[in-house]
Amino acid sequence: MNGTISSPTSDLTSDERAKSISFGALKFVAGRWLPIAAISVVLLLPCFWHKRIEAGDLASHTYNAWLAQLIARGDAPGLYLVRQSNNVLVDVALAKLGSAVGFVAAEKIVVSGCVLIFFWGAFAFIAAATRRPPWVLIPAIAMIAYGWTFQMGFMNYYVSLGFAFFAIALFWRGQPVDWIAGLLLSCLTLLAHPMGFLSLVGMVAYIRLAEKSSGWCRWLVLASAFLAVLALHWYIVRHFRVAYWDTAFFYLLNGADQLVLYGRRYLIAAWIALIFGSSCFVHGRVQQGKRGESVWSFRTALELWAILLFVAAMIPELIYLPRYAAPIGFPVARLTAVTGIVGLCILGSVQPRRWHLAGLAVCAVVFFAFLYGDTGTLNRMEDQVEQMTKTLPYGRRVIETIAAPPDSRIPFINHIVDRACIGRCFAFANYEPASGQFRIRVRAGSPLATDSADSSNEMENGNYVVRPQDLPMTQIDQCVGKDFTRLCMHDLSAGKKNGSVGSRSSAPR
Repeated sequence: MNGTISSPTSDLTSDERAKSISFGALKFVAGRWLPIAAISVVLLLPCFWHKRIEAGDLASHTYNAWLAQLIARGDAPGLYLVRQSNNVLVDVALAKLGSAVGFVAAEKIVVSGCVLIFFWGAFAFIAAATRRPPWVLIPAIAMIAYGWTFQMGFMNYYVSLGFAFFAIALFWRGQPVDWIAGLLLSCLTLLAHPMGFLSLVGMVAYIRLAEKSSGWCRWLVLASAFLAVLALHWYIVRHFRVAYWDTAFFYLLNGADQLVLYGRRYLIAAWIALIFGSSCFVHGRVQQGKRGESVWSFRTALELWAILLFVAAMIPELIYLPRYAAPIGFPVARLTAVTGIVGLCILGSVQPRRWHLAGLAVCAVVFFAFLYGDTGTLNRMEDQVEQMTKTLPYGRRVIETIAAPPDSRIPFINHIVDRACIGRCFAFANYEPASGQFRIRVRAGSPLATDSADSSNEMENGNYVVRPQDLPMTQIDQCVGKDFTRLCMHDLSAGKKNGSVGSRSSAPR
């Protein structure tokens, strides 16, 4: 076999290819359920290797699921629920399961489901692009599955991408009957998050138009996509207040940036994975050229990847929409999860070989070893917070200023306080109700959460001047010293900035 894993069609029978892609996928899973189950079990280990899943905003979502439970019982004055058609799927799942099995178990179940949907959705999407199951790319898909988007805790968006990948695969290679399933998945994508839905619509539109075109028409479709991004850029900057910070380095937002997380050492794993993957691709293309095979089978994926990189150069990282009190944050950094998976479509277009799998597996071992250590540190910090909140009377208002290390790309570690407050206290800086972007909303003067997005940000940054009506209020922050993992608790007094008693966080939201 010369180190080859499989041929493009070796995993599919002629009967499977003749029928709908949905039917073929079901037969594929039925025939390989044991390796699929084994891969899924190994894939979920990071969800269970610590007491808690440390993933930025996830802790806030779990806390707000508890608040939704209190609202339903009438025990959350000043808070209320609204009907919302998007950005709610994970929140509703956490609230429903939390009521049934408790929030610790609910979080494990819901996040595990999100990981499996994202991973196997990406697997299906790459298979549709390359016309073969991407077995050798499993370590790379797993790294992106636990990459920046996951670690930031953007779970609604994260699971929306998983559904979107499944839907794109159906619309790309499926028969009309498959499009029914694709439409149902599209509805779930929108219910989870609008950005995932926009990604789905944009990619399906481009794929369908591009692959129906040839010659100069194909180049016209590509040029039109770049012009559409330019038009979107012009519209956004003309009509909304925006902020940039990564655009100057957009070329680094190529998908490998999803692997750069809690410190500079992740750059090593990211660069090694990028260089190794690029080498595999170049070697494979050279070999295909020698055999006289087509070297442009990856054209659609390459065009999509180039368009996504152009989006990274054009779209701001903060967009202030009039309907929301808080900005839409990190659209480009979120989108690089898609860029990374599209990049794997390009890599998967070459003949898979065992040494590809071995090299990517080494990269994954290094990446997950780093991740285990850093999330373990966050778990120990949350242990401290739990012990502190146990000493507080029920219902105490708590705010926090907990900063991540300067070289970390995951700033929102402060939400460990939110989760520790479940059943005990109220995270008064809770940004979700005041933002207007989630289903829990707040009325002015609520004793449980600030009604101002600006005040929430000031509390987290240590710039909030405590008011007499806020008291009694307690703050948790990092103790004075170089060890950012040591946490302290203080009672606040009126008229002073909360950051005057501890360290300050400067992470933008």
